[in-house]
Amino acid sequence: MDKDKILSELLNYSGLHKMAPDIAHIEIHGNQVLGTHLVEGLSVESESFEDGVNIKIRVKKGIEIKNPVRFCFGLIPENGIQKLNINTVIEENAKASFIASCTFPNAKNIQHLMDSEIILEKGSSLKYFERHIHGEKGGVTIVPVTKVFIKENARYSTEFELIKGAAGEIKIDYSAEVEKDGVVDMNTRIFGRLKDKIHIKESAHLTGENSTGVLTSHIALKDEADAIVENEIIADAPFARGHVDCKEIVQGRAKARAIPVVQVNNSKAHVTHEAAIGSVDSKQLETLLSRGLAEDEAVEMIINGLLK
Repeated sequence: MDKDKILSELLNYSGLHKMAPDIAHIEIHGNQVLGTHLVEGLSVESESFEDGVNIKIRVKKGIEIKNPVRFCFGLIPENGIQKLNINTVIEENAKASFIASCTFPNAKNIQHLMDSEIILEKGSSLKYFERHIHGEKGGVTIVPVTKVFIKENARYSTEFELIKGAAGEIKIDYSAEVEKDGVVDMNTRIFGRLKDKIHIKESAHLTGENSTGVLTSHIALKDEADAIVENEIIADAPFARGHVDCKEIVQGRAKARAIPVVQVNNSKAHVTHEAAIGSVDSKQLETLLSRGLAEDEAVEMIINGLLK
């Protein structure tokens, strides 16, 4: 396939074929950068090598990027490896949001590997939303490793979403260090099917006074899917606050395990956790059935509500 055709298919699957001139976007197929369009205050440097792509992203000091920056990652063929090494710096008092679409519609044996470091300098803010689009049979191994360093009064939020298509195998490893008045909010929503294997490992280390961390994982599983969720918050500083929320719905022969860990090393800090694993809530199901919905429709509505 030629470059233009690959780019067209990648954008089409991601629903990004039409973007206004004031929207920054970067397209990467496999280990090849197909296109880059930037806006003022945003710097992106990329270098392809045999086994992957090195990417350096920087939002300049005091700049607020109006529209979300769109990243399009993926592989159209059935087989292949995509390896991304990403270094992101949001400079002091800068603000931005990123939306990443990861597309593997025909996957049979694909690996999507990401090693990322994100630094948010004092007073900066970054919202990162990552949506995965897979085929109905999975065939993808997703291994994102991200380390986030949140400086004083900086805010970072991330959402990982995989609802349509089979997940394949997912191994998420996210960690954050949060300094004074900093905030981290991690949210993961995944629907596992067939023989999907999902392992989520997220942690927040609250090192600064008045720092905040929230880790939320909502997982739905059916068929023979298997999920393990490990969420950990450690609070070292006075007035640090944290919460872990894990909910998993299990259907068929699926299996789920939740391991919430909370640790407080300062008498003025406070961390809570909530974990719930089980079938669809019977009261919710009865309510929807009483309103005329078929059982399959009612279950789907409850799951959609969990993953919303």
